[in-house]
Amino acid sequence: MRILTWNINSVRLRIDLLMRLIDETDPDVICLQETKVVDDAFPAKPLAERGYAHSVISGQKSYNGVAILSRLPLTATGVKDWCGRSDCRHVFATAAGVEVHCLYIPAGGDEPDPAINDKFAHKLQFLDEMTGWWPTARSAKQPMVLAGDLNIAPLEHDVWSHTQLLGVVSHTPIEVEKLAALRRTLGWIDTARRFVPSEEKLYSWWSYRARDWQASNRGRRLDHIWVTPPLEDSLRACSILRAVRGWEPKPSDHVPVILELAR
Repeated sequence: MRILTWNINSVRLRIDLLMRLIDETDPDVICLQETKVVDDAFPAKPLAERGYAHSVISGQKSYNGVAILSRLPLTATGVKDWCGRSDCRHVFATAAGVEVHCLYIPAGGDEPDPAINDKFAHKLQFLDEMTGWWPTARSAKQPMVLAGDLNIAPLEHDVWSHTQLLGVVSHTPIEVEKLAALRRTLGWIDTARRFVPSEEKLYSWWSYRARDWQASNRGRRLDHIWVTPPLEDSLRACSILRAVRGWEPKPSDHVPVILELAR
């Protein structure tokens, strides 16, 4: 069972790249973030024609938006709102007995100070609410996957320079601490780091600001797939598809992450 997550940064703009990705990776379940389209305009038909006839989507115009697309039947689908906002950041569904959560955590703006930056305050509140929710709404004994753009690079080698990015939103100590608290709620397993040692550099995002993203290689690992302990023995592979950052035309600044589970 292959589960893929990608911050596509506009599903309509990059539908051809998504089709190429499907052809090359053959996922069973796809989690998308930043779809940037209202539900009625989501390109469901061409995806259904490729076999992804089952879906749960939550979108808005030009901003945010998440979706789960599946070849497998989906049950117990739902949309979860956070911080009193309906801003399309969390959908979930069960496929083949595994509950999949597709998440887009707020980026947090530029200034890592909640007193002067409402976006950063929102991000911290979002993380706190999620950390309180999981142990009351779900059980660590349930087979679950949490996938998406979490907008935090938690480890030293998840960023191009740990020392230079300690004061940059996405790698600040408070964000890293709150993400770690979220992971502890159900004993979530960071699948990418099960297959790539924490001492190795590993990124899933490269800024559009770099003239040559490959040469500068100033990346961050913002995109994650976690699983609960019941799926630990089913882990077979997890890959970050770096090459997709160079696909034309108009690649996303994020690349997909794909997890393979034994059925």
